[in-house]
Amino acid sequence: MAAPRPNRSSAPQRVLVTGSASGLGLEFVRWYAVRGHRVLATDRLTAEQVLEGLWPAGVTYRQLDVTSDDDWAAAVDWVQQTWGGLDVVVNNAGIAAGGRIELSTMAEWHQVLDINLLGVVRGCRAAVELMLPQGGGVIVNVASLAGLIHGPSMATYNVTKAGVVALSETLHHELAPHGIQVSVVCPYFVRTNIAGSMHSADPAALAAARRYVDAARATPEVIVGRAMSAVEAGRFLVLTDAMGRLGYWGKRLAGPIYRRALRSRA
Repeated sequence: MAAPRPNRSSAPQRVLVTGSASGLGLEFVRWYAVRGHRVLATDRLTAEQVLEGLWPAGVTYRQLDVTSDDDWAAAVDWVQQTWGGLDVVVNNAGIAAGGRIELSTMAEWHQVLDINLLGVVRGCRAAVELMLPQGGGVIVNVASLAGLIHGPSMATYNVTKAGVVALSETLHHELAPHGIQVSVVCPYFVRTNIAGSMHSADPAALAAARRYVDAARATPEVIVGRAMSAVEAGRFLVLTDAMGRLGYWGKRLAGPIYRRALRSRA
């Protein structure tokens, strides 16, 4: 018997987005809200810290630190009590990180792993808790091209984003029989304020990350639009940029050239 198809955006959906106060998360909230879906926007900011009018009318906000099991339990309880279920979870919250291995501290490793990887694990567990009983749903995990292409001086970030890709692929197969779609979005550099969240003991890596983000042409609106077209088409791996596709396929089809290009940046 075929698994039921996950809900698509043509019908009103119940949506939870993490890291929604800026960047891609903010655009995901707007994308769903303007199409008439019920959206729970979450972020680690308190309600008082969120700018008034940040999201379209009708969006609900709750404070949610993705590293907190208690916050996730409270969000699941709110969704269950208020909406009776959940159709879409967008695990977007994350921070920038990087640095050479000898300069990255263990404190940095723990922080980035807890937010970028385990935050997504917690979000997937919450999604499955709500979606299994109803027989379907959609999980969108926001990783990065760094989860597929692992350049130098970015070990902390690369490891967490590669982990998100691996988690997503595992759940893609594991949850399909239950009607739950899993998509992982892997954008190239996007013009957001994520570099401002970066704390690194390696000044060179910090400066490089800020240069790349500042030079990025793609805006969150463009990237989310492309991502959602792919998600709605049921695609698992979502590459939103020409550079991403070039790097992804170059790694697989032109290995020696790919390796020389990355080593030249070391």
